[in-house]
Amino acid sequence: MSWRIVVISSRAKLDLKMNYLVVRGEEIRRIHLSEISTIMIENTAVSLTAALLCELTRRKIKVIFCDEKRNPSSELLPYYGSHDTSGKIRQQIQWRKETKRLVWMEIVTEKIRQQAEFLRWLHRDEAYELLRGYMAEMEPGDETNREGHAAKVYFNGVFGMDFTRSSENSINAALNYGYGILLSTFNREIVTQGYVTQLGLFHDNQFNQFNLGSDLMEPFRPLIDRAVYDLSPEVFTHDEKMAIVNVLNQKVEIDGKQQYLNYAVKIYCRSIFDALAENDVGLIRFYTNGL
Repeated sequence: MSWRIVVISSRAKLDLKMNYLVVRGEEIRRIHLSEISTIMIENTAVSLTAALLCELTRRKIKVIFCDEKRNPSSELLPYYGSHDTSGKIRQQIQWRKETKRLVWMEIVTEKIRQQAEFLRWLHRDEAYELLRGYMAEMEPGDETNREGHAAKVYFNGVFGMDFTRSSENSINAALNYGYGILLSTFNREIVTQGYVTQLGLFHDNQFNQFNLGSDLMEPFRPLIDRAVYDLSPEVFTHDEKMAIVNVLNQKVEIDGKQQYLNYAVKIYCRSIFDALAENDVGLIRFYTNGL
């Protein structure tokens, strides 16, 4: 199973030779493609050959490109991720509305549960109890927006009463960076399993090409939140970014086994698609992280 996350931070040329990624910078380094799960191109002075891009796509290796500020801005996604993509897309279009509402309720409830467990771990007892109450009030499709109410209580409980997600500060920069990495991970898995990212369960913005990824990633956001809380960055620079990227290397428990987060995402996404196909939310498998 591929496991390496390769980050290219300096000017370099990347090419392919004998199934190796060859990085030609101040020195030449080689990494076998079978070991790589993700490549992050941080520097806009990096060049890549078309042969390498084609092979990375074929092997379903995630490639994330950053902008001039070294923030994730785009990713490499194949047109076809599975041999039966056409059939999967037809299934996706035909998912029942009520099943989507029930699946979304399960996703949001689990997200709030993960947030509540983090608050409990931080001994924010009042905020924890509020979130537990919101979970009990959840309805199909989250008609009463318990997710939005929980978010305000949660972020104030974790980062302080003066914190807002709209502020420009290092905490929000770190959160946004981490969420971007997480979204890319889900987008890759959705495409790999033969579905399209544009057609979501709850998110349906016509200008968002990653609606489904935005849906499915929700319960995993608290993993980024915890990493940012542990860092408490006063500035958000390269070292902090690498610490956030390393979240993908941590282990969680899912379906009774310890798995690296990358593989846990695969198990979780497959279970969501099974639940939608079989109209059975009992098939969904969520992770636990031992808080």
